[in-house]
Amino acid sequence: MNMDELTRLPKTDPTEIFRYRDGMYAAQLLAAAVWWLDFFSWLGKSPADERTICAGLGLAERPVDVMLTLFSSMGLVEKSGDAFRPTEKAREFLSGDSPWSIGPYFSSFAEQPVCRDLVEVLRSGKPAKWASRKDEKTWSEAMEGDAFARQFIRIMDSRGVYMGRMLAPAVTLKNYRRVLDVAGGSGIYACSIAAAHPHIKATVFEKPPVDRIARERIAERGCTGRVEVAAGDMFADPFPEDCDVHLWSHVLHDWGEGTVERLLAKSFAALPPGGMIIVHGAHINREKTGPLAVAAFSAFLMAYTEGKCYSIGEMESMLGAAGFAGVEFRETAADRSVITARKPDC
Repeated sequence: MNMDELTRLPKTDPTEIFRYRDGMYAAQLLAAAVWWLDFFSWLGKSPADERTICAGLGLAERPVDVMLTLFSSMGLVEKSGDAFRPTEKAREFLSGDSPWSIGPYFSSFAEQPVCRDLVEVLRSGKPAKWASRKDEKTWSEAMEGDAFARQFIRIMDSRGVYMGRMLAPAVTLKNYRRVLDVAGGSGIYACSIAAAHPHIKATVFEKPPVDRIARERIAERGCTGRVEVAAGDMFADPFPEDCDVHLWSHVLHDWGEGTVERLLAKSFAALPPGGMIIVHGAHINREKTGPLAVAAFSAFLMAYTEGKCYSIGEMESMLGAAGFAGVEFRETAADRSVITARKPDC
């Protein structure tokens, strides 16, 4: 494969196709809330803030945040001050005591493995087994095995082939020289950036066995001369010191806030003065009312990872706490966006 092929764009827009895949757990989360929790009946009797909802229904904070963001974007809950309450539509059609309730219509989903898993995630806050397979490990544990890692990297690489092309021109790298693609999977984003910015070299930082898979994919794309791989665990090992840009593409949303804060602080410490951080993924708006496609994707992340789609405001706050300044947000494609910030010169 010629590296120039990584700058070619398709003739059509695949956004709707991505939405079908990324949003498929949104309906399951709604079914879980309606059938297993009778959530809208409960909330209609006593509008409550997020903490009170967690305490009253015995639910965990992270999945409740995802659920409320999804239902806000669906037009099913609204917020007054800190308190959430059902909208008129939800009161009429999703409250069990309404004569128009369609709650039983969701019962056919109730015993499906995904729906039951989501109820457990709501209660425990812990991710479910990958793909609801009871004999499978969690996603992060399964990635340590070669067979699962190859399958998962193939899945993510197919997404990155398009999204990498759309990310690369969205970032200005004129004054930079080397990008560190942290937990970069197959290296598709590093390769796409290198192809679009001829002066840039890149390093993909991945732990075994993914580092071996990344080398194979980078070679197949003809990028070995511009993109290298450094083996390491982003949690335990130091980042390579010769990179003035750190890219976090579809990584931070897999982890809880405390972990994200530690990773951002680690990036800040490793970057030189003036260095840039790029956070690429799907982001909720500041009001946490949407967009619906991102809120739906967040339901999927809630199920299988320790994270969620963070809002622009949440990312600004965490970046600022790490020491970064000059935070900027811009949309890319397929409901994704980039948030950039810089380490001050002094």
